[in-house]
Amino acid sequence: MNNNNMMCDLETGVCGVAGEEEMEIIDFNQPEKNINLYYVTDPICSHCWAIEPTFRRFTEQYGHHFNMHTVMGGLLEKWHDGPIDPANGIHKPADVAGHWREVGEHSRMPIDGSLMIDNPVQSSYPASRVFKVIQKNHNDAIAFDYLRRAREELFAFNKNISDESVLIDIVNKMGLDGEAIVKEAEQPIGQQLLNEDFALVRNLGARGFPTIIMMNEENKGVKIVGGRPFEYYVDGLKQVLGKEDLQPKQQPSLSSLLEKEKLLFSKEIEVMYDVEQSDIHSFIEKELTTDSYQTKEILGESYFTTTK
Repeated sequence: MNNNNMMCDLETGVCGVAGEEEMEIIDFNQPEKNINLYYVTDPICSHCWAIEPTFRRFTEQYGHHFNMHTVMGGLLEKWHDGPIDPANGIHKPADVAGHWREVGEHSRMPIDGSLMIDNPVQSSYPASRVFKVIQKNHNDAIAFDYLRRAREELFAFNKNISDESVLIDIVNKMGLDGEAIVKEAEQPIGQQLLNEDFALVRNLGARGFPTIIMMNEENKGVKIVGGRPFEYYVDGLKQVLGKEDLQPKQQPSLSSLLEKEKLLFSKEIEVMYDVEQSDIHSFIEKELTTDSYQTKEILGESYFTTTK
């Protein structure tokens, strides 16, 4: 054996004979992020909750090609006598419950929805203002994490995120000062920051949720409204970049993803790793150590939490 032709794989630690190619051209240049992606959303948008599995995979694998901006759209300022969302037959809070359940059943991202009958969310503005204050005081990533936690509490665990105490609890569990952040969000600065997002939404021409707009430096791009298949977002990015071939990043390991997200529903894991629903438990057992996670169930769907 020619010992000069040996190599060790840094990921596996396995050493062996190197490949036949003696020289490989590599490029360490990172792609220029000259694409802006605007995600127009709202904390109580059920269809935004439904696209979480697909949108997460898209941002994990292709996020190195764009700068993402999460924009609050103001879905519900308050209830009034007229129709709120006539296209979906929503005139009063109780109308939301059935619509949400349908979205949850179709997407398999669990939605209880019964609080909209018993203890309805009165406005999406309080939760949106908290998002903006966290974004201002910390960063986009932490604000986006808060948005995820708020949606979990609302849709899966049936908590009223227009309630001040619920918002404080969500923020506290993130290791932040919930009382201070929620108090600041209730000051004029909270609404001022939110109004800036509303102005941006109008400029972008977004009229529904979710809306994803990808735009290049020439202000030309694509607008994607509503939930779409994963390939739809990838094709949109290719169009904006003017490239036919985009190399995605490898999906993160399930252990690192769960450690980051804290909670993942079965559907999210299935979409991220191309796993069939029937194979999810065997996949989990293969990828995670038994002491690193817990399996739970809600509304007929499995979900997994980290024990760390």
